[in-house]
Amino acid sequence: MTLIAHFQQLTCYNTLANQRLYQVCAQLTETDRQQLRPAFFKSIHATLNHILVGDRIWMSRFREGVTPVIALDAVLYENFAELWAKRIQADVEIEQFFSALPEERISQTLQYRNSSGHLHTDPLNLLMAHFFNHQTHHRGQVHDMLSQTRIKPPSLDMHQILRPGSQS
Repeated sequence: MTLIAHFQQLTCYNTLANQRLYQVCAQLTETDRQQLRPAFFKSIHATLNHILVGDRIWMSRFREGVTPVIALDAVLYENFAELWAKRIQADVEIEQFFSALPEERISQTLQYRNSSGHLHTDPLNLLMAHFFNHQTHHRGQVHDMLSQTRIKPPSLDMHQILRPGSQS
């Protein structure tokens, strides 16, 4: 499997994992989603927002080479239904971007400013790997917070989600 094919596989995993996670989070009350918890972004809702913030920042860097000015803890959408709709839209855009990405592009570097304003130049393949790792890392935090509620967290194991015909 080529690296670009691997990234394309990760886009599929990203979409399906997000679908599972949001479907379960939708079973919570708004109070449960907003409840302060011992987590970096303090709640399920804020962490879901952070994942979207991170995705928007990195996709802007990948597409336009610019870093939007947005706080990492910004709550883009207070309303869960709106957040979920924007998540679905972002996942479609991520899949479209990676499906059209030429293999030779991932061997290039990307110069960007981080959220603190520092200039960096890194290999694009490393940044893309980080992009997917970041999503997975924070979905894991949401998964942990879900385990503190009455709702059972979904399985997010990649091999189970991507297994042909898998419903578990």
